[in-house]
Amino acid sequence: MAETRQFKTEVQQLLQLMIHSLYSNRDIFLRELVANAADALDKARFESLTDPASARDWKIVITPDKENKTLTIRDNGIGMTEEDVVENLGTIAKSGTRAFLKMLEEKGENGSDIPELIGQFGVGFYSAFMVASSVEVITKRGDAPAVSWSSIGEGSYDIAPADKSDTGTEIILKLKDDAEIYLENWKISEIVHRYSDFIAYPVVMPEKKINEEDKSETVEERTLNSQKAIWLRKPSEITDDEYKSFYAHLANFSGTEYLKAIHMTAEGASEFKALLFLPKQASFNLLMPDIQKKGLQLYIKRMFITDECKELIPDYLRFVCGVVDSSDLPLNVSREILQDNPLLGKIQTAVTGKILSEMKKLLENDRESYEKFFAEFGRILKEGLHTDRANAEKIKDLVLYESMNTPEGKRITLREYVDAMPESQKDIFYISGDKREAVAASPALEYFRKKGWDVLFMTDPIDEWVMQSMYQYAQKYFKSVNKGDFEDKESEDKVKADAEKYAPVAEFIKKVLEDKVSEVRFSSRLTDSPCCLITDGQALAPHMERLFRAMNQEVPVSKRILELNADHPLIAAFSARLAENADDGKLKRYAGVLYDQALLLEGSPLSDPAAFAREVVELLSAAVK
Repeated sequence: MAETRQFKTEVQQLLQLMIHSLYSNRDIFLRELVANAADALDKARFESLTDPASARDWKIVITPDKENKTLTIRDNGIGMTEEDVVENLGTIAKSGTRAFLKMLEEKGENGSDIPELIGQFGVGFYSAFMVASSVEVITKRGDAPAVSWSSIGEGSYDIAPADKSDTGTEIILKLKDDAEIYLENWKISEIVHRYSDFIAYPVVMPEKKINEEDKSETVEERTLNSQKAIWLRKPSEITDDEYKSFYAHLANFSGTEYLKAIHMTAEGASEFKALLFLPKQASFNLLMPDIQKKGLQLYIKRMFITDECKELIPDYLRFVCGVVDSSDLPLNVSREILQDNPLLGKIQTAVTGKILSEMKKLLENDRESYEKFFAEFGRILKEGLHTDRANAEKIKDLVLYESMNTPEGKRITLREYVDAMPESQKDIFYISGDKREAVAASPALEYFRKKGWDVLFMTDPIDEWVMQSMYQYAQKYFKSVNKGDFEDKESEDKVKADAEKYAPVAEFIKKVLEDKVSEVRFSSRLTDSPCCLITDGQALAPHMERLFRAMNQEVPVSKRILELNADHPLIAAFSARLAENADDGKLKRYAGVLYDQALLLEGSPLSDPAAFAREVVELLSAAVK
């Protein structure tokens, strides 16, 4: 005889909040029920260690019945007694109902950021009511009588003796009309493959087979999950084909190759296992944040939780794909949003350190492969120089740059640059720009060629931004060759003398170009060219200004500093003509041409290319008469 009992909590409010608010994806119900079944199998298997006679072929069976619109999830795990049923199913959120409901009220009905455990509140089972109009549980534990529990989720449940001879639990869902898709074999297979593919037990589904000869019908069980959690196995036991197959699964497309597989096993305060992959090629959406999934896949005891756990890895390593499997991470009520927990930070710290360490080994042991890898992902890795202060020094050892003294396409490390510095060189010099051809032609390099000092070429758009926080390496400061004052003590007296001698030239050009330059001065930076444009030390470089404007960012136009080379014959000729006739109209045009050719030499666009071309033609015409 069935007995009707009331739930021991405000069940209607709780179920409504849970069903309609705490889960954003209805598919989750099957994951929860399979997870509960796996827990029951774990407990039964543990008991079998001391009672070998109770051992059996552990499995979870999912049976859809379209005729009756029911979905059954059955396991041969530990089962429950009547007392267990009342305790576990008759009391929702038994360990803190009032606190739980109060928290829901405080957070709002969306419940999107409630930081508590499913296990603590025991509501995972009730996700079944998202898709079921009624739920029946038939269960038996050991020699205890079997028991049936049923409810429509509206304040009460029925409990009665049941006819069941074997140990285990059956959950029978009477599906709602709008949930009949969960009776389709393909949908069940899809959910199991996504969420439960790697649990330790087979998840099977009976399927009818028709014999073509005699048209007889048989039922066979098809296993839906692979159970191949290769991250839990030793690397020596995993074949190349298994690695490739799993990488294709993680990367969401086949035909791609990985560069390196990285295994991790962490023990102690935070225990987890991980399998990470460094890719060979960038995915098509790597630089498209709106459609790119970021983060590693997170599993809890082989049960899939999310494939976008951003908290497990810093954003500058977003090209790494892989799996982290933890047994002690707390989750929120829906298992869909991770709790802000210090364990998560410890995992990220360990994972980040391991990846950077493996990249360092690759750089040292397989330079060719690393250089190809860096060509694909270097500009993303460089983000960490600015955003990850804790690991910035490690990342500095991993970045590569072209330089003035290296062939095109050849990159060197900062350590290699420093080791090659002559004793007279005290700082690390660099020049930033849009591309190698532009920076290599810059007049700002002339002094360094003369001294025999190398200059790093920083041509990634991110480099200028990164250099704002990358002050030094190996106790040597970074200095831009086309920014700020130029310090050359050997030439100080000469520069002062040049400035006095040609002061009228500097004053005249400054007046002509006052809307374009902030200062006109002489320096020893130049050896061959008549002039160059320099950026004030705190101002944005011109290519950074162009980058921001391309992103529709408002950037004020900054005036540059025009530096002149007093030893160039053009300056002497300009000075003589200015002394002869200060009102000569052509001198203003000459000043404009000087400014424009300085822009061209550094790779910057001209404001009026046609006007510049006309001036050059007139100068040529006058010269050949």
